[in-house]
Amino acid sequence: MMAKKQKFYVVWAGFKPGIYKTWEDCQKQVVGFDRAKYISFKTQQEAEEAFDQSYETVRDLKGKKDLFALKTDSKPILKSIAVDAACKGNPGTLEYRGVFTASGTPIFDRGPYKMGTVNIGEFLAIVLALAWLKKEKLDYPIYSDSITALSWVRKKRVNTKLKWTQKNLELRSAVLKAVEWLKHNSYSNPILKWDTQEWGEIPADYGRK
Repeated sequence: MMAKKQKFYVVWAGFKPGIYKTWEDCQKQVVGFDRAKYISFKTQQEAEEAFDQSYETVRDLKGKKDLFALKTDSKPILKSIAVDAACKGNPGTLEYRGVFTASGTPIFDRGPYKMGTVNIGEFLAIVLALAWLKKEKLDYPIYSDSITALSWVRKKRVNTKLKWTQKNLELRSAVLKAVEWLKHNSYSNPILKWDTQEWGEIPADYGRK
C-alpha cells in the first residue's frame, strides 16, 4: 500500500491563519469559521509562497487555464455564467456562487448553510443563475461541473439522500423554492457540463481541493 503524500494547507481566513502540515490541523482552523479561506499545496515552498499572496490571487491561479488561449478542440462559451459549490464535510457547511465565465466577476454568493452537500449547492446555483438571467433578459448559457445537479435541474426534482433536520431547515426551504421556480418558469438558456479536463477548473471554483 502506497503511503499517502503529504500536503501543506494554507489558511488565509480561519481561527488562526497560517500553514498547516495535516488536514486535521487545518480542519481545526476552518470548520465552523464563517467563510473560511484555505487551499492545499504539494510542497511547503509552494505553501509559503502562496501565503505571501492574497487568497483571491492564488485561487485564480491554482488549477485554472487562460480561457482565451485554449488550444483544445472544444472551447467553452465565454459569454456565459459558471457556478460552483463548496462544502466542508459531507454533509457539511455549504456555500455556492455564480460568476461571469470570461472574467470571473462574481454575480452572486450564497451561504453558509448548515448540513448541505455539494450537489445541492450546485443545483441551487444553477437555478439562481437561471432566475437571474431571466430577470436580466439574457440568453447566456450556464456551466456546472456537477452531472448530478444538471440531472436534477432537467427533472425538476432533487433526488438526494441527505436527511432534512432542524439543522438544515433553511437549506431545505431554499431547495423547495428552487424546485417550485423550475416548475413555474420557462427558460431557453442552455445548461452545460464544464469540461474540467480540457479547460481547467471552472471559473467559479472555490480552490479548496
